[in-house]
Amino acid sequence: MRLELVATCLFGLEHLLGEEIEALGYERISTIDGRITFAGDEEAVALSNIFLRYAERIFIKVGSFRAESFEELFEGTRALPWADYIGKDDIFPVKGHSIKSKLFSIPDCQAIIKKAVVRSLSEVYGITIFPEEKVKYQIEFFILNDEATLMIDTTGSPLHKRGYRRESLGAPIRETLAAAIAATSRPRENVLLWDPMCGSGTIAIEAAMLMKNIAPGRSRNFIAEEFPFISKPVWKSAREEAFDVEKKSDFEAFASDIDPAAVALAQKNASLAGVSDTVKVFKQDARKISAEGRRGTIVCNPPYGERLGTMREVEELYREIGVHFRSLSPWQVYVITSHPAFEKFYGKKADKVRKLYNGMIPCYLYQFFKNK
Repeated sequence: MRLELVATCLFGLEHLLGEEIEALGYERISTIDGRITFAGDEEAVALSNIFLRYAERIFIKVGSFRAESFEELFEGTRALPWADYIGKDDIFPVKGHSIKSKLFSIPDCQAIIKKAVVRSLSEVYGITIFPEEKVKYQIEFFILNDEATLMIDTTGSPLHKRGYRRESLGAPIRETLAAAIAATSRPRENVLLWDPMCGSGTIAIEAAMLMKNIAPGRSRNFIAEEFPFISKPVWKSAREEAFDVEKKSDFEAFASDIDPAAVALAQKNASLAGVSDTVKVFKQDARKISAEGRRGTIVCNPPYGERLGTMREVEELYREIGVHFRSLSPWQVYVITSHPAFEKFYGKKADKVRKLYNGMIPCYLYQFFKNK
């Protein structure tokens, strides 16, 4: 079955996600902020959920159409081939978003779409009451500039939930964003990657998973595993491939923190992620770390706002790590924070700044290539 699939991601990660999709062998159809549409099949549903490191969800696109009125939304939805996916006993709730469109009421859009899907299925199955008690098909709509796109979620729990981080400390960084930051820092086997304010250990763990080619979704389940049109052998084969491609690596990452609770949690998470042989976790003050003659890269998400008592404490910490990190030159430094004046307190202008999002929180990745 030829499918159009939609992979969503955090704003700013579209380039990395697009490269991943192409590396899996699939053709990109279109790209907009936070989502990439690509051509695939049933196997692509399994492989993209299991292998894509920077995606948040994978949807099957059922169709798109212009909708400036509720009548157009109803008729456009009704005309789509819902019975190709949804059986007469299946569950099909509706949720979604509307941006820059005439149809801005989400509850009204949900009700109209639900009614239209029921009508469409009624015309195929010859029934008017649906028990909705078997397989769940989560319908999601996205209306942008009056163009409605109707999709079915194949992921379930979002893809940033890999399964290894069952507990976390305050304001954790998303695994997908941590993976992107780690990739941006260009991890290499002969260069130590060190997160000296590791919290739950996510950045170091994601870097290790990247270097060992551990598929991020290989050990979790997906809602589409219950879809009858995607056979069990497809999922089994995709998982076997995910375990087969893991590789040995001499890459090494340090994850340290001044908080013993963070150290204990990071150790636990590294073990659950299968990278405890690659990620060394220990207690250390970030303002006292030592290069010890090694080549290295610092990649970190220092405390800010809700993660530390006061803004004054945050800014004093930035000053102190700025002085100390520069003493480790020629190490490169990558720092992500939501503080817009980070460079001022760090004491140096970044060589490159990239705007990213941790969920809906805008952040900035400050990249120091010549950290003197």
